[in-house]
Amino acid sequence: MNRDISRSGADQPLIAQLERCQQQMQRQGVRRLLVLSGEAAWCQARVEEIIRPFIGDWLWISPNLQPNFKTLAPEVVNQLLGQECLHGVFDAREGVNVEALAAFSGVLRAGSWLIMLVPEWQIWPQLPDADSRRWSDQAEAIATPQFIARFTQKVQSDSQAIIWRQGEDCAPCLLASTPSWSAPQGNPTARQQAILEKLLKAQAGVWVLTAARGRGKSTLAGMLVQQWQGTCWMSAPSKAAGKMLSVQGEHGAQFWAPDALLAHCEKGAPIDADWLLIDEAAAIPTPLLAQLITSFPRVLLTTTVQGYEGTGRGFLLKFCASLPHWHDLRLLEPIRWAQGCPLELLLDDILLFNEPESITAVSPSRSVNPLHFLHFTAEVWAKYPERLAAFYHLLTSAHYRTSPLDLRRMMDAPGSSFSIAQRDECLVAALWTVDEGGLEPDLAHEIWAGRRRPRGSLVAQSLAAHGGFPDAAEMLSRRITRIAVAVDSRRQGIAKALVNEQRKFATQLRLDYLSVSFGFTEELWHFWHSCGFKMARVGGVREASSGCYTAMALLPLSDRGQQLCQQAVQQLFRNRQLLPTEVVKTLWQRVETCNDGNHYKQHDVEQKVAQDDALNDDDWRELAGFAYASRTLDGSRSALLRLLTQSSLPLATLCAVVLHEQSMAEAVLQSGLSGKKALIQECRRETQAALRQIDAQKSEFWQRFCTPLS
Repeated sequence: MNRDISRSGADQPLIAQLERCQQQMQRQGVRRLLVLSGEAAWCQARVEEIIRPFIGDWLWISPNLQPNFKTLAPEVVNQLLGQECLHGVFDAREGVNVEALAAFSGVLRAGSWLIMLVPEWQIWPQLPDADSRRWSDQAEAIATPQFIARFTQKVQSDSQAIIWRQGEDCAPCLLASTPSWSAPQGNPTARQQAILEKLLKAQAGVWVLTAARGRGKSTLAGMLVQQWQGTCWMSAPSKAAGKMLSVQGEHGAQFWAPDALLAHCEKGAPIDADWLLIDEAAAIPTPLLAQLITSFPRVLLTTTVQGYEGTGRGFLLKFCASLPHWHDLRLLEPIRWAQGCPLELLLDDILLFNEPESITAVSPSRSVNPLHFLHFTAEVWAKYPERLAAFYHLLTSAHYRTSPLDLRRMMDAPGSSFSIAQRDECLVAALWTVDEGGLEPDLAHEIWAGRRRPRGSLVAQSLAAHGGFPDAAEMLSRRITRIAVAVDSRRQGIAKALVNEQRKFATQLRLDYLSVSFGFTEELWHFWHSCGFKMARVGGVREASSGCYTAMALLPLSDRGQQLCQQAVQQLFRNRQLLPTEVVKTLWQRVETCNDGNHYKQHDVEQKVAQDDALNDDDWRELAGFAYASRTLDGSRSALLRLLTQSSLPLATLCAVVLHEQSMAEAVLQSGLSGKKALIQECRRETQAALRQIDAQKSEFWQRFCTPLS
């Protein structure tokens, strides 16, 4: 009969057994997971009882401040990079931030308990997960039954994990006996020493050091700083990420933020450094990284094989493979804990960190057997967990910023669908889509007007809010968010075939269009263009994550989708003077629009698009949206330029900002206005005046158009 421990004080036999377990963990150099599952107050009382007899740091990761303990919010756990602590509590009673969980586990040293507080076991899968607000594109927290079911099943089946459920007994077991473990005493391991000797003898080149968490890659980089006789500079995505290098190198390396270092190099300023060390290099935009490494004689890039920072193995396959000469260095044995640590093995299994050395199809890559395509939703993952692992690992090999957050999206984000290509029952390609659009007309109108921006529908909303096409948010569409092909099956047209199968499937579902958003490169655009996509929008600012301009392309499926696509392509061409030069050069080698299945090349588009500065209805709608609603100045810039050629009014503020491209700060100073908000209001006022001066009746009509529909 179960004892209801919630009605008792501290369970002394249980605490004594946990102490024996911890002593064994210390000897063996491992960490273990202890899950407390129950009502919030019960979990709080039990964890405080357990903590009392154990000496340690007992850092809490929790959204709620713990009065008697040092507490960090889950979203700032990366501040712990380069640090170690003994024992910790991860509070998952309101939600599970898996990136924080992975990062926190990596700072716990040998002999540590990771105590995890979770809701009541049986009802947990049905409870809203507060962390889902970060990744689900939903206004409110949602239940995440697929991931929680996976988590609970994995923990229950692990004999080395301990679960204490409210109202039930808990009988922790000792681990199997293993030899005693000794932590490194500050000296490099044999493998670290071998790599260090190579680096100290280096004359020139790029070295890439990859390792799982706790293997001492940052420590090794710090040793290089300490022992190198010349000058080292270091960089990292954040100063926290590069902290271990500073500590190990006794502050012998100057730290640079990546963008600041690139600016320094581009100025032609002297570079007084023999080495550039970049920690967690996979988290830095690829174009920026590629430029940095050309400015230094020796470069050491370190990155995590798989974890919260992204996947280092994908980094090797994608970025490093593009380098002419580089050296592959790896650390396999942990130094912060012993090999085979139960906590590491369990979290690696749950979060699919144990990706295969290379992602290839098991069958011969040139097999003549036909491809077999499947379409399914996330409910299938529970039935075929091996398919989940293969799909996720294929993504990590192709997109090296794939992280545990993507695993959560794959398993529980509403609207996700998946397609795969198999050959001989082996996964060779994977495609992930997200449903978009289907919004009510009044909401789509408010998005166009700039007064609303609900979560979700990335491309559909962008076409309404930035492109000026509210219909795009009303139509039913599906966005391709990821696509990947096994290494030995690439360059065989499989990705294109998979997209074509998705096109046929989406047509059967009566969707209006497929969409894709990507960082613009010539290679990527040529691929999507070959699949039938038409460029609909290109952003004017480089993405921080990729270093590229954001591009959005459409593949029309219905008559409404065809009309939207044609309008978007024509507008993009008409506004091309504001597009980045490198995009224009690539894009209009292959520009085409589409009408009833016919394709028009550049000269045809030019005939369809007015080449003078006359205002058409699209311009009037755009200008009215800026003047009488809340559309952005940047989104209306092309129409505003045309307005300035048509109006005889002075329009001093618009001329300064739009025509002469003054910065907001410069324009505010010149105009004497109180700030940016007042400047935008003055631009709107001048636009209203210009519209009335050109055609008062038309201006009144479009002003009424801008009013809310309901």
